[in-house]
Amino acid sequence: MSLARSRRRSGAADYWPGFVDAMATLLLVMTFLLSLFMVVQFFVTQESSGKDTALARLNSQIAQLTELLAMERSSKLGLEDNVTSLSATLESEKSEKARLQGLLGLAGGKTSDAEQRAGTLGGQLAEQKKLSAQALAQVELLNQQLAALRRQIAALETALEASEKSDKESQTRIADLGKRLNVALARKVQELSRYRSDFFGRLRTILGEREEIRIEGDRFVFQAEVLFPSGSDVMNPEGTKQINKLAGALKEVGREIPPEINWVLRIDGHTDARPIQTEQFPSNWELSAARAISVVKQLIEQGVPARRLVAAGFGEHQPLDPGDSDKAFTRNRRIELKLTEK
Repeated sequence: MSLARSRRRSGAADYWPGFVDAMATLLLVMTFLLSLFMVVQFFVTQESSGKDTALARLNSQIAQLTELLAMERSSKLGLEDNVTSLSATLESEKSEKARLQGLLGLAGGKTSDAEQRAGTLGGQLAEQKKLSAQALAQVELLNQQLAALRRQIAALETALEASEKSDKESQTRIADLGKRLNVALARKVQELSRYRSDFFGRLRTILGEREEIRIEGDRFVFQAEVLFPSGSDVMNPEGTKQINKLAGALKEVGREIPPEINWVLRIDGHTDARPIQTEQFPSNWELSAARAISVVKQLIEQGVPARRLVAAGFGEHQPLDPGDSDKAFTRNRRIELKLTEK
């Protein structure tokens, strides 16, 4: 009888280590899921204020939660397989118990170990079912959180649509304001063009018809020789006289121009292509700028407000005639006046 008990013990399967491993694995999985869920909640809270970026991150988190849900379901299937295995083991133990009872007959008291093992396995099976129920509850909680995230995404999409609509309305208003501004600017330009024509007409009357004083498009042009000696920025007496007449006409027109038109008279100095290199004027840039400044100073002396005057030097880089003849050089040496807006 002792020998039979020994054989029976040695032939029985030991299920406890496998059950412990399954429980440890389940605990690790649950810990990992809870940690991952806390991290996901943190990032969702931090990034929910964004729009396009928040949507992308939330979609990524949804994908991760979906993967975790799939893993949890897979774990659930594994637990159910364990439950099935334990049930099969229990049935096997019961069959073994019945077989042993048939063999031992009167030794019914010797079956207490098998009954105890069967009771233990039954308790383990109940515990396993309890853990499986907890896992299902966790999966349900994850599903609820996933639904909440989807609702947040829907709210963000609604906010984005409202923002895009507001942006379109703002762009429409800006375009309308731009059109109005362009119309107003065009009106001012037309008004200034009228005063420019009046100014040029008065200059033509005052200065007379002279070949070296002419109108080029929207500019009044003095040949440099009318105002300055060759290579100098000191205005000659005849040039001073002409600029003084110009100042009188400019002051008259300036009194007629409405105050809302912010006009200036731009004086541009130009030279021919032949280089100059003196101590006072290292290049044509300096000479052209100095001549324009001399005209500005003379106009200021005659009472033209300095805020209405601009001086610029262009050297030889904007010729009227690209040729290299004396006639071309003479035409390119000039002082241009342009009545324009700031």
